[in-house]
Amino acid sequence: MIVTPALVIFLVLTFIPVFLFVRTIDKRKWLSLLVSVVLTPLIYFYMLYPFLNIIVPFHHEKYFNAEKWEKKPGLRYEMISHIVNDSVFFGKTKTEVDNLIGTYEWLSWDDSLKQHDENKWNYGLGLLPGAFNEEKECATFIFKNDTLVEIERYKEQIVYEDNE
Repeated sequence: MIVTPALVIFLVLTFIPVFLFVRTIDKRKWLSLLVSVVLTPLIYFYMLYPFLNIIVPFHHEKYFNAEKWEKKPGLRYEMISHIVNDSVFFGKTKTEVDNLIGTYEWLSWDDSLKQHDENKWNYGLGLLPGAFNEEKECATFIFKNDTLVEIERYKEQIVYEDNE
């Protein structure tokens, strides 16, 4: 385990209420201190830390891997930052992008032409982990003159279909 300032702060913030609670049971400071020191890591790692993981929308970011992109579409959100920030695909042709990440999942709609736009490829990136997440991550790859020039990330409301 790596001791970071955030870990120390959270442990201290956990220790204080535990110590105050134990002091209500027994007024001996040495016993309260001993019990609090033993209980604080248990309470932190088995109660507070799991609760924070559910509430805070944190996720790991990974480098782009074409095989994982294809096999695990629900985890694409982990790789999209690397693709956008490091300009992995910018300047590549449609054929090169198609070979790396596969055929688009859907095309954007062009209202002026009243048809799908062949220059805007959309991919679903999956759902970010978290208890209160009601949106899915998506990305639009925008091409001009058969070359990728921009990647837009956006969120879309999750819609469940009724099978009645």
